[in-house]
Amino acid sequence: MATLRGRIAESLGALRGAFSNPDLRRVQLAYMGSSVGIYANSIAVAVYAFRHGGATAVGVFMFVRLAIAATTAPFAASLADRYRQERVMLGSDLLRVATLAASCAVVVTHAPALALYVLATLTSIFGAAFRPAEASLLPTLARSPEELTAANVSSSTIDSVGSFAGPAAGALLLALSGPAVVFAAVAITFAWSASFVARVRPGRVSAATPHEADEAVAEEFAGLAGGLRAIRAEPRLRLLIGLYGAQCLVAGALGVLVVVTAIDVLGLGNAGVGLLEAASGIGSIVGAGVALALVGRKRLAGDFGVGIVLWGAPLVLLGLLPHMWLALLALGLVGLGNTLVDISAMTLLQRTAPAEASGRVFGVLESVIVGSLAIGSLAAPLLVHTLGARGALMATGALLPVLALLRRGRLVAIDDGARIPEEQLAALRRVPFLAVLPLQRLEALAGGAVRVELEAGATLFERGDPGDRFYVLDEGVLEIALPEGVKEESAPAYVGEIALLRDVPRTATVRARGPARLWALERSAFLEAVTGHARSNASADAVVVARVGVASSI
Repeated sequence: MATLRGRIAESLGALRGAFSNPDLRRVQLAYMGSSVGIYANSIAVAVYAFRHGGATAVGVFMFVRLAIAATTAPFAASLADRYRQERVMLGSDLLRVATLAASCAVVVTHAPALALYVLATLTSIFGAAFRPAEASLLPTLARSPEELTAANVSSSTIDSVGSFAGPAAGALLLALSGPAVVFAAVAITFAWSASFVARVRPGRVSAATPHEADEAVAEEFAGLAGGLRAIRAEPRLRLLIGLYGAQCLVAGALGVLVVVTAIDVLGLGNAGVGLLEAASGIGSIVGAGVALALVGRKRLAGDFGVGIVLWGAPLVLLGLLPHMWLALLALGLVGLGNTLVDISAMTLLQRTAPAEASGRVFGVLESVIVGSLAIGSLAAPLLVHTLGARGALMATGALLPVLALLRRGRLVAIDDGARIPEEQLAALRRVPFLAVLPLQRLEALAGGAVRVELEAGATLFERGDPGDRFYVLDEGVLEIALPEGVKEESAPAYVGEIALLRDVPRTATVRARGPARLWALERSAFLEAVTGHARSNASADAVVVARVGVASSI
């Protein structure tokens, strides 16, 4: 019990930390507007399509829109690797404000329905860049692994609430006025989002010129295939995205099966559809609390596997025992599983995707998500026709537990291989110009840190040696022999940055006064991290100037 209380306290502290981080807070508030707007707009477009062409128009339009969105997602998401993510998000918001304003005008002027369908599709295309850009931006803003997970918990909770608030607000406005007012209101939600994104000020800016940055990206992750190349090169990304896609396939089928279950299997009528959807939404909110309590456990891949099982097993049970109370429980568990999957998978992907192609990786993910939803929505009617409603529920639900069981060993390996190098991370955070680095980059540095043990009197490096490493002193005392005399540095301290940052030989001899332990960073990794981040580079330059200025170069 004490351990659980400790984990919850740690998790709540991380969540408070996420909202005390001004830029993270602005991103969360921006996502709130975007999420509510997306759900409200979907309701308005679906009702408009139904009034102009019945259920067939709704189905065909939704499939076409999802298919186009899935196709364009990698292209839209690639913008997050070529430009600053917050600017991509801002552009996405402003373009959606424009298409929603135009949609409002189409309804008011009674223009052809095709015009609104085109505008709704453009809204989806412009929106495809927002989520991948946000997902690749969060790791650059978070200050700790727990804060990143807490930010994802917050995002998932906001999305769950948006799935309630958006449709509810859209339905209310439709009842009171009509689609035009809903489209105008949705435009306001995207303007709300833009107002917060415009104030995000992340500290990282590459020191390279735009031309050099483009050449570097093109060389290692050429063109729009960069996301696919990064995924193909990393087995963990392939596993996570594959299972995520399978979950979305089931989610697409469930969107149809919920209607069939409520009306045909349980006899609850149209209101029953909303009741089951509400149960899923409540489960999602509960799942956010569960995920928050699990932050301190640091077993994200295990949580992902549990979420996958919860997405499917309850549907099998519902197919076997179709009762209303069980349906509410089953959909609630599915909602809980949905939140666990979203939070754990997103956090793992953020920490696994290479920084230079993260936007395109999330673009591929967005394409997989939307494409799987579209395929699932088409597959569900075929399953119902072939197996019946209850058989379709069982067949659909069985898919994910089977996949989770087959991939259990690989999921465990992800957790084992994704452990945060806490000791190294803590040591690097004590270096001022490394502490300002984004979490994703700092974790990568910590993962490559090499432990160095020195006996009393041992030499770390001598004056005139080439600069090959940067050292962080974790324990002990170092003697630094300068032309002017000898000085001492006690842990925590660092040495070796001058030779690397100024590309000169070592300017002092460093020995251990007694037993000492250090962490070493290789030259290329150190320079890439520090010179590629504006605040880190400026801070490191200030250290160099100060040390050289007092003739204490190390």
